[in-house]
Amino acid sequence: MADPSSYRPRPGEIPDSPGVYKFRDEHRRVIYVGKAKSLRQRLANYFQDLAGLHPRTRTMVTTAASVEWTVVSTEVEALQLEYSWIKEFDPRFNVKYRDDKSYPYLAVTMNEEYPRVQVMRGHKKKGVRYFGPYGHAWAIRDTVDLLLRVFPVRTCSAGVFKNATRTGRPCLLGYIGKCSAPCVGRVSEEEHRELAEEFCDFMAGRTGTYIRRLEQRMTEAAEEMEYERAARLRDDIEALRKAMEKSAVVLADATDADLIAVAEDELEAAVQIFHVRGGRVRGQRGWVTDKVEDVTTAALVEHALQQLYGEETGDSVPKEVLVPALPDPVEPVQQWLTDRRGSNVSLRIPQRGDKKSLMETVARNAQQSLILHKTKRASDLTTRSRALEEISEALDLDSAPLRIECYDISHLQGDDVVASMVVFEDGLSRKSEYRRFQIKGFEGQDDVRSMHEVITRRFRRYLAEKEKTGEWADGDELKDEEGRPKRFAYPPQLVVVDGGQPQVAAAKKALDELGIDDIAVCGLAKRLEEVWLPDEDDPVVLPRTSEGLYLLQRVRDEAHRFAITYQRAKRAKRFRASPLDDVPGLGETRKQALIKHFGSVKKLRSATIDQICEVPGIGRKTAETIAVALAQAAPAAPAVNTATGEIMDDMEDGAPVTTAGAPGEPVPAGAPDERRGQET
Repeated sequence: MADPSSYRPRPGEIPDSPGVYKFRDEHRRVIYVGKAKSLRQRLANYFQDLAGLHPRTRTMVTTAASVEWTVVSTEVEALQLEYSWIKEFDPRFNVKYRDDKSYPYLAVTMNEEYPRVQVMRGHKKKGVRYFGPYGHAWAIRDTVDLLLRVFPVRTCSAGVFKNATRTGRPCLLGYIGKCSAPCVGRVSEEEHRELAEEFCDFMAGRTGTYIRRLEQRMTEAAEEMEYERAARLRDDIEALRKAMEKSAVVLADATDADLIAVAEDELEAAVQIFHVRGGRVRGQRGWVTDKVEDVTTAALVEHALQQLYGEETGDSVPKEVLVPALPDPVEPVQQWLTDRRGSNVSLRIPQRGDKKSLMETVARNAQQSLILHKTKRASDLTTRSRALEEISEALDLDSAPLRIECYDISHLQGDDVVASMVVFEDGLSRKSEYRRFQIKGFEGQDDVRSMHEVITRRFRRYLAEKEKTGEWADGDELKDEEGRPKRFAYPPQLVVVDGGQPQVAAAKKALDELGIDDIAVCGLAKRLEEVWLPDEDDPVVLPRTSEGLYLLQRVRDEAHRFAITYQRAKRAKRFRASPLDDVPGLGETRKQALIKHFGSVKKLRSATIDQICEVPGIGRKTAETIAVALAQAAPAAPAVNTATGEIMDDMEDGAPVTTAGAPGEPVPAGAPDERRGQET
């Protein structure tokens, strides 16, 4: 524990001006970021008597080892810089909101030649119009199904669109009038884009004008005795009204506003946001956060505003934002919102009328969200604790195995033999701790020898890290300069192997050879889900309803998934190897530029040095190196599509140069054999 007086700045050293400050720990990791109207006054609050500080603030200043600051011109700049640094450094003592679910949006891809209406989740993309978020994806699809009758915008994927263009036949929606079928030329690109813009206008709340226009056209058609067209327009109006009825009117003056409410206790806080457009609730979302710092409701609101609008611009920031408490001071935040929107934004607390009533509804939702979150968390903790206790009792362990590592071997008929290591801590997967191995000690198929090699390599690394940090190293010494755990630095309480007695014996032998006797080992056999222990002739059979067995199955299945993903990626990489991979100093960008320019490696091989030099970024020396490498490389043998058995006549033509894994699972070129696992 550090003494704050050891790094307290000297009197007069801190400027009396707006700025942003960072507290760093002894490893130079940023642990807290804050802003201040006056850096001198704000930082002085952190260096008072520790007994007068809030417990969380006291923990932060005693964890820190230094403080630094950056002076800015205005409080608005300080707000923006604070948001940027929190996103960059992810400090452990700052408030971090997390979505309580992945909310779907209705998106219109205006950045495409023929805009498409679809459901999207995750980060927003440039050039795409978003509406929502919605509580459920089916709510979006119901709305879109009604609107497509009036605005027949494309909803198909790129593959379906290209296939329809090639065959000259539209999809089913094109036949039933719910797509204008630009794929077969029924409408031009300009006409289809106009439809998409009208769709966006309607979803943005500009509904009254459009319905009145349709009613006028329906009346004109009836007067001209075009009754069929009038009937179609009548049905279109009815469909639009049904779509509007799905969003109840909550504000009679057609207001565009976001309402933010906060429910909190001593440890956690929940935030709920209602997005009101045109007087109707168009979207709802919620966040939950641990209160890791001493924070007021006003500060929670300010952090919520940063989270909500930090990446938004234009109309995504509404004209009015209603909150339960105003940030202190409120002017910089309001100016920041105004700058992001490009016009004036009102940030205020509703005092009376419909807006206050709606804010009370949002507050009730926030309170319910906090209660539900606590209920789920308690249930999950109870279940996981019971599972760990059952494993501890069944395997006769001294304590519950808070860290479990599981290993699995994967290969294809003895080729591309790999292994996986997955980690579960407190019953939850820690994907950042996953590792994968390439078997190096021998060729061919031998799961027992492979398991022995992997366990030996993993725990040899553990012993090496232990020797560096010392026997009684604390948690911080087991982390790198950026705060991530060092590779293989933490030992598990339980090692699980995918297999029976032979695999368990191999793992135990590897640990014994390294002199490790305080880590338990077991194996889970797939056939009867039996748990095998070293030197035991009979397995341990857990009840089928056991939470402990269920946890072991999850761990084993995750190790199998991770291993087979790596094995498939290595096999795909071998099939997709290119002669350009062996050219020194030639990166992925220039490889792609070469293939794009010549069309294939075969055509590149026949090109002259002068022709290769025509590719942007390729100098003469590099061109000569490429020509020599391609001349020395033998033409690749015909490839076989393992899915269909088809023999590819010319593997080089159109073959991608980038090193790739199985579909959707890229493997970076030159990745080491043992590397950090990634979420898949």
